Amino acid sequence: MNAVSPPATGAAGPAHVRHTGSLAQRMMLIAAGWISILLLVGGLALDHTLTGLMTRNFDEQLGYMLTGMIGSAEIGPDGEVFFIRPLGDQRFMEPNSGLYWQIRGKGHEDYPSRSLWDRSLDVPEDHFDAQPHVYDSDQFAGEPLRVMERSIILPGSNTKWMFTVAASRQDLDDQIKMIRSILIYSFVALGVGLLLMAGLQTWYGLFPLRHVRRAIQKLRATGAARVTDPLPREVEPLVDELNALLAHTERQAEEARTHAGNLAHALKTPLTVLMNAATARAPDLSDTVIREAAVMRRQVDHHLARARAVGRRAAGMSRAEVWPSLEAVLRAVGRLHEETRFDLDGNHHATVAIEKQDLEEVLGNLIENAAKYGGGSVFVTVDAGPKSDARCCEIWIEDDGMGIPQAERVRIFDRGARLDTGKPGTGLGLAIVRDVVEIYGGTVELDESEDLGGLLVKLKLPRAVG
Repeated sequence: MNAVSPPATGAAGPAHVRHTGSLAQRMMLIAAGWISILLLVGGLALDHTLTGLMTRNFDEQLGYMLTGMIGSAEIGPDGEVFFIRPLGDQRFMEPNSGLYWQIRGKGHEDYPSRSLWDRSLDVPEDHFDAQPHVYDSDQFAGEPLRVMERSIILPGSNTKWMFTVAASRQDLDDQIKMIRSILIYSFVALGVGLLLMAGLQTWYGLFPLRHVRRAIQKLRATGAARVTDPLPREVEPLVDELNALLAHTERQAEEARTHAGNLAHALKTPLTVLMNAATARAPDLSDTVIREAAVMRRQVDHHLARARAVGRRAAGMSRAEVWPSLEAVLRAVGRLHEETRFDLDGNHHATVAIEKQDLEEVLGNLIENAAKYGGGSVFVTVDAGPKSDARCCEIWIEDDGMGIPQAERVRIFDRGARLDTGKPGTGLGLAIVRDVVEIYGGTVELDESEDLGGLLVKLKLPRAVG
């Protein structure tokens, strides 16, 4: 069975990165949704308002006619109702004109307008409308009506007379249709215009992102180290983070080159010694190999410690509790220096932004040196100093030894520097401490202990956030 090889990457082309959709599409969908909702709600509200105004105006005209009918009505000697003056609208005189009136009373014949001709308005008599009552009616086939009625008891009569005026809705419906047609066309045109404007706004608003893309392409093409092109304020945070990432990557690459060069330089001398001893067939070749191999191993350990610290710092979220690490280191160092007294005091809950393994390596080097070169007492204080710093945790390591002269306190951190050559070691401990601490953004300083009289090491490490 043939093995299936994984898809090629690198030279064959960039790996496909999953995306979560298009910003332009999202913005257009949101704009289209809101425009549609607002136009629909606005159109319905405007349609309701305009049709209501037109209908009320139509009803007011019917109300004027009904009021004129009531004002012109009288009761004759025979008890029947009649008009003392004719109504002003000529359409009441024209048969099937679309404007009608009728007066009905129980026990009396209907008194209709001539425009009704041989028809009559179907008005219920089982209720009394003290105020004008308006409604739509389809009692005439093919002619929808708008009807207004009111019940009146005229002077000189005990009959409840129902005054009714009706008008065809045809003109009103035609006007409403025309208004709605204008609204539809206007709002469709407005919606299309707003969508075009939203599309233009999206294209213009996202244009700086295309500019950022071209700037990044320019970085790859020209080898520039930063994006320096002028950009809008909203894009500046993105570019600042990009420049910070580029600076971080450049710094890591420079550190890697420095480590490689330092390691090569550190191994060059022992390898030369071994080569010369082997070529000359020196009688102490085995001792030379053991000695120089130990030196090379310490150099490799030193640079591996730096490389691990850089890698852990790049991973972020470094966090370690100081007190448990100190207790573990003191137990280990105490087994090697049983004659030394160790005291620990200070903040039990301090947490620093450094990996636990690196913290214990730093503390182990410093406390072991204090026990090795001290007079028998080592005092460690967490969050020492005149006042506690909210950003940094300061750890003091004091001993009662001879201390280090002030002129030598800077040089002692150099690789291979040793003041007491009578004790075993390679002089790389403090160099490793300084390098690891600086990688995490901390500092280490040497001073004189006021309480014990020996050396005071002030170790500052950034506190962990959260």
